[in-house]
Amino acid sequence: MTYAIIETGGKQLRVEPGRFYDIELLHVEENAEVTIDKVLFVNNDGDVSIGQPLVAGATVKGTVMRHLRGRKVLVYKMKPKKKTRKKRGHRQEITRLMIDSIDLNGTVIGAKKEESTPEPAVTAEVVE
Repeated sequence: MTYAIIETGGKQLRVEPGRFYDIELLHVEENAEVTIDKVLFVNNDGDVSIGQPLVAGATVKGTVMRHLRGRKVLVYKMKPKKKTRKKRGHRQEITRLMIDSIDLNGTVIGAKKEESTPEPAVTAEVVE
């Protein structure tokens, strides 16, 4: 199994080709290609590359699927016996990113599997 650990939005995330992940907002259009250079770790079927702090020549390519907002987080502050109450909410802006491939030194070591449409079976007709 090929996977990489990347850093984006101040967080570290384990990514695999062919899966989508919700990350901090990226200011790019939908269906646009994104290349992430901050790769901390790459595992290619047991062949491990560890960065100090980054893996040299490693990139992760992905496609922005859509932009959305996360669940609402309520923040409620209250001081007892003082009649002081504050209720605030926050919704984080996030980007859904589909990981297409993991590259190491210019070669693709992990890529998204393309879904192939099965061809219809050919049946012979008997004409009498």
